[in-house]
Amino acid sequence: MEAGEAPGLRNQTYFTFQGFSHLATHQVFLFEGILLMFLITMTGNFLIIIVATTDSALHTPMYYFLKNLALIEILFTLNIVPKMLVDLLLERKVISFAACALQLYCVIFFITSECFLLGAMAYDRYVAICQPLHYTITMNRRVCLHMVIVCWVAGIPVSAGLTAWLFSYPFCGSKEIEHFFCDIAPVLHLVCSDTYFFELLVFIATVIIVLIPFALIAASYIQIIHTILQIPSAQGRRKAFFTCLAHLVVVTLFYCTTGLIHLQPSRLAKSRKLVALSYTVVTPMLNPIIYSLRNKEVKNALRKTFGRRQFFSKVLLRGKSH
Repeated sequence: MEAGEAPGLRNQTYFTFQGFSHLATHQVFLFEGILLMFLITMTGNFLIIIVATTDSALHTPMYYFLKNLALIEILFTLNIVPKMLVDLLLERKVISFAACALQLYCVIFFITSECFLLGAMAYDRYVAICQPLHYTITMNRRVCLHMVIVCWVAGIPVSAGLTAWLFSYPFCGSKEIEHFFCDIAPVLHLVCSDTYFFELLVFIATVIIVLIPFALIAASYIQIIHTILQIPSAQGRRKAFFTCLAHLVVVTLFYCTTGLIHLQPSRLAKSRKLVALSYTVVTPMLNPIIYSLRNKEVKNALRKTFGRRQFFSKVLLRGKSH
């Protein structure tokens, strides 16, 4: 090693993932299952974006936020799953230093944006149920646009700062990341210098990113539940409750996985891969299903969209036959 060269500098050209090497006999089965969920995720979220864009009945704040949530899920999934699928077929799972940094940046960015977007969606439901007479004024197009911009932009300084700081450290010893993608905790494990202040910043950032939107969501739903209980008719209470049910389920799934593993990474080290697999593969697949399963508006929009396409295809076929 030359004088002045940082420890481990030669090892900073690439990392290798441990992945699911402990499940070597089930790699093909795991590949097929994850590929199926990946295809469902892409299809479901793209359909949400298409129907929310093309159907005028869905040009409301709730579906505007949902469309952005679907876009985040698509990009987040594309950042992790294709590489994971390729690695499942390879004996040596390699990622370059730069690619790992980019993947980590995207992970932090999309998780941050989704946290804030879920908070914005909770506020939208609060205004719709607790202040219905002021809904169109409070949640106008300009306000919704500004809220979405804040949700997307909020992730930039956090992800850029944490990624740049983490990858400025020297890496030494094993280059093997005990995970299937580049996340803060497994990459930090490879650093061979004092990381106290970085870990402190990560904790503070996690509290801000995860707990502040969660506090907004909790406060919104306390008011929503209070308002729903005051509705005189059982049918009215049921309708108001189902308006929020999809968002509530999505928030629960998101915070029970993403929030939990990032707030207590050391206690969940042994089950990190399983928890991470749930929020990188399963949750993005379930979100469009949850939002459309009991949603008549989305179902009607899908029927209109595909019904219209079938109509035009029949017309074209008839034209060709003549």
